[in-house]
Amino acid sequence: MRKAIEEIRKRWMQLTLAIIVLLPLSIAASLIFKAWPMLHWDVLPNVLLGSEWLPGQGKFGLWPFIYSSLLTAVIGMVVMVPLSLASAIYITQFAPKWLENFLRTVIDILAGIPSVIFGLWGVLFIVPQVVDWARSWGSENVSGYSILAGAIVMAFSVLPFILNMLIELFRSVAIELKEAALSLGTTYWQAIKDVVIRQIKPGITAAFSLGVSKAFGETIAVLMVVGNVVQIPGGLFDAGYPLPALLANNYGEMMSIPMYDSALMLSALLLLIIVVIFNSLAHRLIRHYQTKV
Repeated sequence: MRKAIEEIRKRWMQLTLAIIVLLPLSIAASLIFKAWPMLHWDVLPNVLLGSEWLPGQGKFGLWPFIYSSLLTAVIGMVVMVPLSLASAIYITQFAPKWLENFLRTVIDILAGIPSVIFGLWGVLFIVPQVVDWARSWGSENVSGYSILAGAIVMAFSVLPFILNMLIELFRSVAIELKEAALSLGTTYWQAIKDVVIRQIKPGITAAFSLGVSKAFGETIAVLMVVGNVVQIPGGLFDAGYPLPALLANNYGEMMSIPMYDSALMLSALLLLIIVVIFNSLAHRLIRHYQTKV
């Protein structure tokens, strides 16, 4: 009887593992199948590098959406990375216990806030602020709905997700390591920089790689403030149109226009490929750091 139960547990765990492995493969396969009309060599370059999005005329240029996604995610990470890392260091290494507990509660609350709330906050606060910044730089006729607004909202919507991981990483470092460094005469900051951060550098890299993946997939919050104008943004104050916003805004219309379905599925496949590339690079960096630690 015991042997039979163990065999059932083993098969059950193998089944769940198979589901986890097959899920991304099935998603990729379904997207490739639906996007196949766009994947021919005589069509794909024009779609990826084309700048005209006119479905009624059979023009499905995705480059403005790809460029807007990359620009928004990169600027968002530029805002989010130093902010989240500095916050995690202060919370775990400098803040008194009562303040740490309070801040962790605030972070948990922020992590549970729906994406649409961040979008509304962006509309009410970030967009007018971007208008003021643009005017101070000499730009006129700026609506505020822009790449910069989308990047800032994206950064703050992803921030709690990254902060929770970073805080747990800093908490995983044995206190004895820092105390040993201090006993050797290092300053408190040197102990943090040269011992603690060095110890968890692979984990920090992994956390930020997951942050990039989540940033690329952020939809509603960014959609509400980025402008959703099909163009190649010429600056931070120009409107953009990221790939997730394209899917969210247009998926319901795809049935009436030939090739529309394939073009939208190709944009989803591109998002998946971008996330896979970033995660692969992150894993390479993690292995690189682990060999040095």
